[in-house]
Amino acid sequence: MSAPAPSSPVVVDAEPLPRQEEVLTAEALAFVAELHRRFTPRRAGLLARRAERRAEIARTSTLDFLPETAAIRADDSWKVAPSPAALNDRRVEITGPTDRKMTINALNSGAKIWLADFEDASAPTWENVVTGQLNLIDAYTRAIDFTDPNSGKSYALKADEELATVVMRPRGWHLNERHLLVDGEQVPGAFVDFGLYFFHNAQRLLDLGKGPYFYLPKTESHLEARLWNDVFVFAQDYVGIPQGTVRATVLIETITAAYEMEEILYELRDHASGLNAGRWDYLFSIVKNFRDGGPRFVLPDRNAVTMTAPFMRAYTELLVRTCHKRGAHAIGGMAAFIPSRRDEAVNKVAFEKVKADKDREAGDGFDGSWVAHPDLVPIALASFDAVLGEKPNQKDRLREDVDVKAADLIAVDSLHAKPTYPGLVNAVQVGIRYIEAWLRGLGAVAIFNLMEDAATAEISRSQIWQWINADVEFENGEKATPELARRIAAEELENIRAEIGADAFAAGHWQQAHDLLLEVALDADYADFLTLPAYEQLKG
Repeated sequence: MSAPAPSSPVVVDAEPLPRQEEVLTAEALAFVAELHRRFTPRRAGLLARRAERRAEIARTSTLDFLPETAAIRADDSWKVAPSPAALNDRRVEITGPTDRKMTINALNSGAKIWLADFEDASAPTWENVVTGQLNLIDAYTRAIDFTDPNSGKSYALKADEELATVVMRPRGWHLNERHLLVDGEQVPGAFVDFGLYFFHNAQRLLDLGKGPYFYLPKTESHLEARLWNDVFVFAQDYVGIPQGTVRATVLIETITAAYEMEEILYELRDHASGLNAGRWDYLFSIVKNFRDGGPRFVLPDRNAVTMTAPFMRAYTELLVRTCHKRGAHAIGGMAAFIPSRRDEAVNKVAFEKVKADKDREAGDGFDGSWVAHPDLVPIALASFDAVLGEKPNQKDRLREDVDVKAADLIAVDSLHAKPTYPGLVNAVQVGIRYIEAWLRGLGAVAIFNLMEDAATAEISRSQIWQWINADVEFENGEKATPELARRIAAEELENIRAEIGADAFAAGHWQQAHDLLLEVALDADYADFLTLPAYEQLKG
C-alpha cells in the first residue's frame, strides 16, 4: 500500500507504477476526494432508484414517457448550448482504449473524433487506469511515441490539425475503483476517470483550442444526467474555467433512457453536445429489464437484431428527431468489423455491409457514426460526405415526420426472427473468448473478425440466460437448458485448446472465463452487470 502524501485524503491501495506520480498528484487526488464526498451519496441513491424502477417494470412489463416531465417535452423554446468548433463536425468517430499504440493510431486515423475509452473497451486494471491517463497527457503535450516490440514498427503523431478531437468516456455509475479509497470507501470509477482527466487536462485542452469533452455511459434516467451536470458545474469552478466549457454526449444505451432523451438533454443543456445510439448495451438493457416479461420480450440471435428491426428503428429515429429538435448532435452506432489481412473476399462483403449501414444512418439524419478500426474511417466518411457535403452536420433536418409511441420502443415481438442453436453456440463462444481476454486486462478484443467490448459479453450472457429461462426450443429440436449451455461451453474449451495449443491454453484464463460466463448466464439471480463479479477476479 502506498499513499501519495502524508496529508492526502486519498489512499492509493496498489503497487506503484512507473510515472504514476505525474497522474496521482496530491492536488489531483484532493479533487477526486472532493468529488467523492460531494456526489457519491447521490450516486448511491440513484443506483437504489434503478433497482426500484426495475422492480416496477417486473410488475407491469411496460414503460412510458414520464408524465411528470411532460412540460419539458412540450416546451419548444429550449435548446442545448451551441456546439464548440472542435465538436461541430462529428461525421466519423473512432472508438478504442487508451493504450499507447491505440492513442496514436486513433488520433491519426482521419476520424473527426476519438472516443478515448476508460469504460467498455478497457478492462479496469490499475495499470490501464493510470497509464491511460498518462497516454492522454502525453498526447496533448506531443510527448508520445510507440515502437511495437514485435514488428519494430514505430508510431508518432501527425500534425496537430490532422488529429482527431478526443471525447473521453469514464466508467459507468455502477463501478467502483478498488485502488482509491477516501475515508475508507472505494471511489466510484466514474469520479476517478473523470476527475484525473479533467484536473490535468481541462486548461491544457482549452489552450489547444478544444475542451474537456465526455461520453456518458450506461445512463438510465434524467436524474443521473442531472448528477453529471452538477459534477460539471462544480468541476469547472474548482479549476477556474468558464461554465459551459465541458461538453457531454450521452449514450442512449438503456431502454429506460430511451424514454427520457429530451429530459436528459434538458438536464445537461448548458453542457450537452448530443446523444448516441448504441446497440449491444441497448439490447442487454431490454433483456435485463424485461427478463420476466414473457415470450414477447425474447430476443432472437444478436446478429438478427439489426438497426432496421422495427423497435430499433423507432429508437434511432426518435433519437435523431429529439437531438435535432434541441440543437444537439445525433451520433449513430458502431461498425465493429475488423478487416482481414488475409481474406479480401471477407473484407468485400463486410465493407459493403458497413457502407449500407452508414448510408442508412446518414440518410436518416444522423450527424455522425462510430467505427472500430481505422480502415473503416474512409467508408463511413464517404457515406456522410455524400449527404453533408461541406456542412458540418445536418441538425437542420428536424425529422418532424417521425412519430414514435411508447409501445413502439418495446415492440420486440415485431421482429419475426427466432433464437437459433448456432446463436446459442456463438453466444457461448464469444462470451468465453471475450471474458478470458478481459481477465488478462484487454477490453477491446477482435473475435471472429469483429471488435468486441464488454457490451458484447453482456448481451451474450443475457441471451443465454433469457433463452434458458424462457424455455426456448431451437430449430434443431433442442431446448435451451443449463445442461445444454454447459455442454456447449465444455466443447468450446476443447476447441480453443486445439486451436491455440496446450501451452497457450494453460497460460491463459480459459477455465476461469468459462466458469464466470456460466455463473452469470445460469444463476437464477440475474447479475445487474457481468463486470461486477468479473472485477472481483481481475488481477492488477
